[in-house]
Amino acid sequence: MGLLDGKAGLVVGIANDRSYAWYIAQALIGAGAKCAFTHLPGEKNERRTAKAVEKLGITDPWLVPMDAASDDEIEGVMTKYAESFDRMDFLIHSIAFADREWLAKGSFHKTPRKAFLDAIDISAYTLLGMTRAAKPMMERTGGSVLAMSYYGAEKVVPGYNIMGVAKSCLESTMRYLAAEMGEFGIRVNTISGGYLRTLASSAVGGADDISKHNETRAPLRRNVEGEDVGKTALYLVSDLSSGVTGENIYVDCGVNTIGV
Repeated sequence: MGLLDGKAGLVVGIANDRSYAWYIAQALIGAGAKCAFTHLPGEKNERRTAKAVEKLGITDPWLVPMDAASDDEIEGVMTKYAESFDRMDFLIHSIAFADREWLAKGSFHKTPRKAFLDAIDISAYTLLGMTRAAKPMMERTGGSVLAMSYYGAEKVVPGYNIMGVAKSCLESTMRYLAAEMGEFGIRVNTISGGYLRTLASSAVGGADDISKHNETRAPLRRNVEGEDVGKTALYLVSDLSSGVTGENIYVDCGVNTIGV
């Protein structure tokens, strides 16, 4: 018997099989959960996500496009989900965006207004928008909303720039949502995952320096693996964490505990 037998939910953010969202889905499916998925608009993005989902052992996935910058599209996806599933036990938010032009070392002070606001919109506001849209289904049985953050939300990571500001907003949004959603039996948390080479992280200036630093300075003397985050996500989605909400859980091999 799996820990999540009979549970179902939506995973947003699989770009390929190296995405944190992919590892989270792998862990949830392995525990018996049924996952639905979204992909970025466009045939190329659909093919890429479908290929990654197939590697999870799912040959006929529930997979629909969603432009997270549109509240109407978010609502539409939740409506479609409700037509196919009678419950939503979890919502995985693993999306972020920042114009890579402003993710170079020393460029933060040059960030234009639009790039600043776009990053916060996609990286943080969408957690609020998706949670609001998912609430009618999730409150039926209670559930878990989980989003992905990073230590650059709290301390300066050279090159992380506007994405760090957006992740700070994400973590604060999580806490305010947790305070209100608890009344409906919905828990909201974030995982602060360590550095993992993904499409998103490769755009950050100085990413290679971060990786090398972790290998020598992290208490575990290594970079985090996708499976590390997947296992923690399984805990936060399952009833094992029934009393945990409004928390930011570090899964970074201990990097956040080291001062220099």
